[in-house]
Amino acid sequence: MEELFAGGRIIDAILVLVAIEAAALTAWLGRRGRARLARALLPNLASGACLMLALRTALVDGWWGWIALSLAGSLAAHVLDLAARLRDR
Repeated sequence: MEELFAGGRIIDAILVLVAIEAAALTAWLGRRGRARLARALLPNLASGACLMLALRTALVDGWWGWIALSLAGSLAAHVLDLAARLRDR
């Protein structure tokens, strides 16, 4: 179990699950005519995925620049999510 965390493999598994979740939600909501709701969820999932990438990079002692880029990507996705939510009000 220690190897899963030390090598960052647990984060890889979580990222695969996030990708499956995004695909499943998009397909399921799209078939029900709620594609707009699916599009609204994607920035939220992208933000979380970027945070997971930053964590994985830190776990494997990766270059600090990749951590910073991952965090910046998370911020950008979060800002998009917030802008969409405020626009819908």
